[in-house]
Amino acid sequence: MKMRWVGAAVLLALYANNSWAFNLNDVAKEAKTLAGKSFEAPKSNLPSQFREMKFADYQQIQFNHDKAYWGKLRTPFKLEFYHQGMYFDTPVKINEVAANAVHEIKYSPDYFNFGNVKHDADAVKNLGFAGFKVLYPLNSRDKKDDEITSFLGASYFRVIGADQVYGLSARGLAIDTALPSGEEFPRFKEFWIQRPKPQDKQLVIYALLDSPRATGAYRFTVHPGKETTVDVQSKVYLRDKVGKLGVAPLTSMFLFGANQPSTVTNFRPELHDSDGLSIHSGNGEWIWRPLNNPRHLAVSTYTIESPKGFGLLQRGRDFSHYQDLDDRYDMRPSGWVEPQGDWGKGRIELVEIPTADETNDNIVAFWTPENLPDPGKEMNFNYRLHFTRDESQLHSDETAWVKNTLRSAGDVRQSNLVRQPDGSVAFTIDFVGKAMSEMPDNSQVAPQVSVGDNGEVVEQSVRYNPVTKGWRLVLRLRVKDNKQPTEMRAALVSGDKTLTETWSYQLPANE
Repeated sequence: MKMRWVGAAVLLALYANNSWAFNLNDVAKEAKTLAGKSFEAPKSNLPSQFREMKFADYQQIQFNHDKAYWGKLRTPFKLEFYHQGMYFDTPVKINEVAANAVHEIKYSPDYFNFGNVKHDADAVKNLGFAGFKVLYPLNSRDKKDDEITSFLGASYFRVIGADQVYGLSARGLAIDTALPSGEEFPRFKEFWIQRPKPQDKQLVIYALLDSPRATGAYRFTVHPGKETTVDVQSKVYLRDKVGKLGVAPLTSMFLFGANQPSTVTNFRPELHDSDGLSIHSGNGEWIWRPLNNPRHLAVSTYTIESPKGFGLLQRGRDFSHYQDLDDRYDMRPSGWVEPQGDWGKGRIELVEIPTADETNDNIVAFWTPENLPDPGKEMNFNYRLHFTRDESQLHSDETAWVKNTLRSAGDVRQSNLVRQPDGSVAFTIDFVGKAMSEMPDNSQVAPQVSVGDNGEVVEQSVRYNPVTKGWRLVLRLRVKDNKQPTEMRAALVSGDKTLTETWSYQLPANE
């Protein structure tokens, strides 16, 4: 009888070990519990020397590559960590999820080379990690040191595919962006990273998000490749009412470009991480909104039901657009959000913030639901993030898309062939696409143009572009009040068939 009991206990233990698996629900339990409690603001444990350091000094604190986590395991992935410093002043807890247990990855100053940063060894021994990065043999099978993703600061993370360099960022959640009350920045306070098996081609990361008015549980499955994708599962809980909830936010930078040239002489024709917002609405319409660097805060709203996708894209891929050998804006990825399931009614918002230089991210795009549940109720948002340099694959072959938006002072050709400025603003918009490229060059193509109350159209003409094998729209308009923005939309049609996505633009005020 005793032997039977022992045998049953052993079987029960084996069953428990085999059935144990850390999953999103474990993080969700913590998030829901947090949402039912008052928010506790994280406390900085940084010595003033590290809190007040400049960026150049912070950059000197480098991870010792020979101490990479999982570096000696038979797995294609490795982890490296960021040290606390500057505004990364509160530690995040990082755990490893192994086959049968979870354990914390403990901070040690021995992981880091501090360069010329003078520091007291006793002052740093009880600090922590600010975040982490993931390495993978992305561009060469013989190396395991290609960085593919980085989680650092608030709920920000960046991801790249093969032959890409970091550009735009994604975030876990945005709250009250561009509202007069001020934006609230949720932060990932704890991570659980699943130890990959030798044959694994993806990495699973769990994260616990916390904020004064919201908490959340996240599961990120990173699939590195030419186009790196991240499958995101999220469960969000409100502590209190919010003015605006930003789901799947993307953050980027736009300083100047062909649609808004630099006001000062610059050898770089364009300077941006992204040049437009792309939207695939629930009714099938595609919308392209070129970005601006306005003189005043600008918010554009697109009311949409059941969105099929949206993203901040970098459509300009030719090096000649940028001429920058150091920062390689031509190699920065586009970020595309593909909702999984029906997100219902809501809107996509584009926020454009004035900036004087390229060090500030001044572009934000996100989905915001029409209705929010009461505090404590669970919201589920699942989506796939694409980080790609092949923007054409985001579209169907049947719909032509905007390749160029060129802006200039409007003019009229005189009888002596001299172009005379007439006070209008001119836009030259090139549409291209696979199906469009197969159309005869004498096809009947017409524009559909609408302009807001602050503008008056003085010219709209379409012609075949033999260089792009597409069609070019020239749109000239007069602005009635330069102190107000001017809205405009345009698409090309042939008979009753729409050939292109909708070009949607806001000419900023005071330009």
